[in-house]
Amino acid sequence: MRRLYIVLGLTGLCILVFTISCDQGRVSGENNTKRAFKLAQDPHGMILKAPDGRTVFRYMTKKPAKTNLAANSTCCFHPLYTPDGVRLTDLAPGDHHHHRGVFLAWHTMEFREKADFSSFGPTGPTHGWNINRGDFWGWGEFAPTKGRIIKNRGIKLIKSDSKYAELEIRNAWIINEKTMMNEVTSVIVREQNSVYVIDLDYQLTPVAELVLNHTAFGGFCVRARNDGTSYYSKSDGKIELPDPHYSVPELNWPAADWYDYTIKLKNNKTIGVAVIDHPDNPPSTWHNPRYVWMVNPCIVAKGPVAVKQSKMLRLRYRLVVHDGPMPAGLIEELSAKWRKGDI
Repeated sequence: MRRLYIVLGLTGLCILVFTISCDQGRVSGENNTKRAFKLAQDPHGMILKAPDGRTVFRYMTKKPAKTNLAANSTCCFHPLYTPDGVRLTDLAPGDHHHHRGVFLAWHTMEFREKADFSSFGPTGPTHGWNINRGDFWGWGEFAPTKGRIIKNRGIKLIKSDSKYAELEIRNAWIINEKTMMNEVTSVIVREQNSVYVIDLDYQLTPVAELVLNHTAFGGFCVRARNDGTSYYSKSDGKIELPDPHYSVPELNWPAADWYDYTIKLKNNKTIGVAVIDHPDNPPSTWHNPRYVWMVNPCIVAKGPVAVKQSKMLRLRYRLVVHDGPMPAGLIEELSAKWRKGDI
């Protein structure tokens, strides 16, 4: 049985959520190359199928009827599978009920609209803001979660053949029924040299002045399963740095092209994911605590990030999802191409 790797690339997107507890096997058959990637509806969102019938991921848009998910939003990629059909991501795990697969959100955001002080008379303030604060991550510790939700506005398959698929995902970031930011995410999935490559391009456009506040974590996050022995590494080996902590941004791991998370499951299968940053993203340090089982390049760890009204914040990431130990050479090659703008 030949082995495939999955590579995910991101930029400007929201994420899918869905739970599948069982692992899936590969589907065999003749003339698979004549088939194409397919997008299929399911009760909780849309499923992307590889040409041979394997599920690559689900983009989740609706919560299951019974779930521990504490976040209001369910826009995320879950489950995300390895090429051998092993589930990599987790949804609403016992340690963090607001975590959801592969997702994009911040837990302290401010949308600022100019206030009108004309009724105050000549001694009124010269200027000021009406500020809507929001936590779309779902924690609720530093900003309100009530009335804050990311809602899906559409998922469509733009192009598809036996080698690649292109999807477009549209989401609205809403506070008290008012859309405060529009999101368009491009997802490109392709098979290349026995590898699945998925490039994610998030394009976020606020309708008001936006400030992403200074915190140690938040933004793009891969929340992996935790039922095994895991470690983080780069091309030169396992990471031995102390764990980051949410209260101290300076404890984040240094900026890097990529970090990999590998886990040996209790059933002895080894799986993992590398997250590759893009050089055009705002500078990031990495919030990768071993006790939270996530990979999080954080653009606000060095300070707040401001986005002008109607201007676009674009974020791009590539994921490499693998069976077996980390394929360092492959990740380096994919990282170099991603950072140079090559396919």
